[in-house]
Amino acid sequence: MQLETFNREIQRHLAEAEARGAKTVQLNAGDIHRAVGGYPNRNHAMPTCCAAMYAVQREGDQVVSAPPSGKGASLTIEYRLPRS
Repeated sequence: MQLETFNREIQRHLAEAEARGAKTVQLNAGDIHRAVGGYPNRNHAMPTCCAAMYAVQREGDQVVSAPPSGKGASLTIEYRLPRS
């Protein structure tokens, strides 16, 4: 699974939350990966999913929780809205 696949799913969640008027949204790597498919599975792409989540971080966004490695299903990041 490619980085862009996860990026599209993250952007979809951000846009939906922004459209609802939310000021922040918390996204979880396990949930994102499940939404695009392939998780849980032995051949999952969790490191790629987490890399996509970190890549869209901006100043003011914060990691709410993360596994010791920094990449895993429990990674949760709170993104501030609006993104524009």
